[in-house]
Amino acid sequence: MSHSKDNHEDGVSRRHALECMLWAGTGVLWTVSGGIPRSSLIGSAQAAEGNGFTFLQISDSHVGFDKAANPNALGTLQEAIAKIKALPNKPAFMLHTGDITHLSKPKEFDDAAQVIGSSGLETHYVPGEHDNLDEVPLKSYLERYGKNTKGTGWYSFNQNGVHFIGLNNVMNLEAGGMGKLGPEQLAWLADDVKGLSASTPIVVFAHIPLWTVSKDWGWGTEDSEKALSMLKRFGSVTVLNGHIHQLMQKVEGSVNFHTARSTAFPQPAPGTAPAPTPLVVPAEKLRSVLGIRTVVYTQGKELLAVTDQPLAAV
Repeated sequence: MSHSKDNHEDGVSRRHALECMLWAGTGVLWTVSGGIPRSSLIGSAQAAEGNGFTFLQISDSHVGFDKAANPNALGTLQEAIAKIKALPNKPAFMLHTGDITHLSKPKEFDDAAQVIGSSGLETHYVPGEHDNLDEVPLKSYLERYGKNTKGTGWYSFNQNGVHFIGLNNVMNLEAGGMGKLGPEQLAWLADDVKGLSASTPIVVFAHIPLWTVSKDWGWGTEDSEKALSMLKRFGSVTVLNGHIHQLMQKVEGSVNFHTARSTAFPQPAPGTAPAPTPLVVPAEKLRSVLGIRTVVYTQGKELLAVTDQPLAAV
């Protein structure tokens, strides 16, 4: 299933309705039946059943950003972490899908580490393009998060029978251009998954979406199809991304794609502005368009339950 011109209007209306639900302070639990995503309102994250577990995703913290769209990005990251610490069921770990910092400055990385570390959760990172602004590419990021990774920071790990794959698609970006994985990373990915059973649930996380949300805005990854072709044999694949600072989803066969909100500032929907720049909203609405994501894996169920929660209602 993909967004086409025929269903674009319905998709926009549905997305608008879901945004209204989220602005009302609820979460959305996504389930997929017969390839069709369905949503239901829930008030808080569900607990995992049996041998399952829960993990979190945060994204696009942009620590150091202080412009009109959010004069205190570090402050809203602190609010996000406070919300995480208040969850009734402690997650197993957290994923951060890039743009930890705004300008790759050491103090920005240090401030982010202090706040995120206060969650008490093990956190797995992938870089965003804003974490790659050093004179030596990705130097500060890799010094902090590159241990036990390959190449420019790609890696995998296992949790309760689920295989997690962290990818880097922000190297050698051109202005307005699409993300890239590159042949070295793709060769590693092929080797990483070749020995896995097709029944192994897969979670891929990267910064830029692995499906083309907007080619004009560079919201996609040029060689994502090569990566996804290696995952088609698996019965359950969940792909989590950041970068576009808003909720979007797509289903293709057994692959479920989800983009996440930022903890710093929103961006416009594709085609509604001249460029993907920080979107200024009324101050009282800002926290309703920022948020965190909880994902529940239940053993024996192919689909992962994805719940998105705003920092605050309006």
